[in-house]
Formats: sequence, C-alpha cells, structure tokens
Amino acid sequence: MPLIMGMCVLLACQFAGELVARGLTLPIPGPVIGMVILLVALMIRGRVPASLRLTGEGLLRYLTLLFVPAGVGLMVHFELIGADLWPIAVTLVASTALTLGVTAWVLQRLQHGHARRNGRPGDKA
Repeated sequence: MPLIMGMCVLLACQFAGELVARGLTLPIPGPVIGMVILLVALMIRGRVPASLRLTGEGLLRYLTLLFVPAGVGLMVHFELIGADLWPIAVTLVASTALTLGVTAWVLQRLQHGHARRNGRPGDKA
C-alpha cells in the first residue's frame, strides 16, 4: 500500500504541473512544474514520507531501463545524426563546459558565503 500512495503523490504532482503548464500556457513542461510543486511540498513538510521514499527508490532502481529507447533511437537514426555530427558535437562540448563553469561558480559563491557566515579566519569579509 505505501508504494501505491507514493506513486499517487508523484502522479498528483505531475498532474498539477500539467494543469498549471497548460492552464497558463507556459513553455515549461508539466512534469518539471510538478517536480517544483513536489519540492515545495517536501520543503514545507520538512521530511520525505516513507511511502514516497519507497516509491522513489523503486523507480531509481530501474532508471537505466529508461535509457534503452534513447539508445535504440541513436541506432535507428545513425545516418541522420552522422549528417549533423559536427554541430551536435560542438553543442555537446559547449553545453557541458558551460554547465561545469556555472556549477563551479555557484559552488564557489556558496562556499564563500558559508565561510563568511561562520567567521573563518583568513576569509574576506
């Protein structure tokens, strides 16, 4: 029964996200909005319910199966991808570098703010 309750919570958040996305005609996918709704609800609650934890762990256990359709798509459309290989490769490298740079910058800012709050010696105030 806890597994069913956890799945109902996940599906309810996804449904609420779909309603918000379609109702407000937002360019953001409904499941993404649903994840934000779930995050806010969990932050307000302060902890993850056992049923939701059980469901999440069960879904993560089989997460690799979700990559099978993408792999099949790569094999089926290999010629199409080969025709645009350079733009795809440049985009992948640039987006990865940008993501790493932004992540490093955010981490540096968070660590600097944490050090200032804790009053560590030698840190700039």
